Amino acid sequence: MYDDFRQRVWAYAVSQAGRTAADDVVSETFTVAWRRFHEIPQEPLPWLLGVARNVLRAHHRADARRSVPAGTGTWAKEAVTGDIADDVTERLTMLRALDRLSQTDREVLLLVAWHGLTPAQAGTVVGCSTATMRVRLHRARGRLRKAADSRQTKPPARRLQPFRRTNQEAAL
Repeated sequence: MYDDFRQRVWAYAVSQAGRTAADDVVSETFTVAWRRFHEIPQEPLPWLLGVARNVLRAHHRADARRSVPAGTGTWAKEAVTGDIADDVTERLTMLRALDRLSQTDREVLLLVAWHGLTPAQAGTVVGCSTATMRVRLHRARGRLRKAADSRQTKPPARRLQPFRRTNQEAAL
């Protein structure tokens, strides 16, 4: 089971907390799996990702107690900037749009799109019903589309106000 699912659990951990924490999350996840081996369902990936999610939550709570900001979304901030080609621009637009979403929306989208889970499996990971997961997924996709579209249209350039000296500055 470790050989079959280690990489997928690690990819999930990287997408949620960055590369530095991923190895710890994977090791803790499979430690829990070893201790609770009799509870693992026939299809173990959603269960393992649920355990990894709980491990990540514990890490975030510990970080919050130590007043260290959690590393959520760091993978989107690590993207290379630059206009090399259209596909790079689209990738950056999507990464930035994902970064603008809430952690919950990001997690729902990545479980289905990146990790290839069905809404039922993603619901198992998150701890909700399939119907609830479908609604969350639909809403998250809409917010992602909106965030990506708002990044496409640049805001108008701000005009700088001319420098005006005050009477006190003129006297100096």
